[in-house]
Amino acid sequence: MLILASTSRYRASLLERLRVPFRILAPGVDESPLARETPIERAQRLALAKATAVSRRHPKDTVIGSDQVAVCKGELIEKPGDAARCREQLQWLSASAASFYTAVAVLQPASSACIQMLDTTTAYFRALSAAEIERYVEAEQPFDCAGGLRSESLGISLFARVVSEDPTALIGLPLIAVGRALRQLGYEVP
Repeated sequence: MLILASTSRYRASLLERLRVPFRILAPGVDESPLARETPIERAQRLALAKATAVSRRHPKDTVIGSDQVAVCKGELIEKPGDAARCREQLQWLSASAASFYTAVAVLQPASSACIQMLDTTTAYFRALSAAEIERYVEAEQPFDCAGGLRSESLGISLFARVVSEDPTALIGLPLIAVGRALRQLGYEVP
């Protein structure tokens, strides 16, 4: 059985695209940053921790763990939680570049497989007016997304350009890399 170690509805929706049956289990991992940990290290640590936590409970299954850490101007970008914070974040991101580090760990204890990968996506925000931000926040309400943007929907209109090897990574799960890992482990994708 394939398991997605996540509580993210976005990751689950992405994994459905590969048409491989899977279950979703919450990993129950503390996601607090560690002292002197880089954003890349944090994403990689948490992706592996999520996969490992679920794999310990289900050692016969293949488990996917993923985490994304976003950074702009040297600061971590968190989920805004509400409209006011969302508007503040988007104003701060306006006319700036943000890096989104999306790490994945795929564990298959039966074969001793541990496949890890990292995608770096750079999103260049265009200069956003207060009115544009207000319209976007009201229409989208992306309070559960880092930076207050949902790129798979109206949020794409906030960018001047996006540089990535995998467009699904920005949403939270790089399917090109996940598909490659699953094929290595014997899954038929597609």
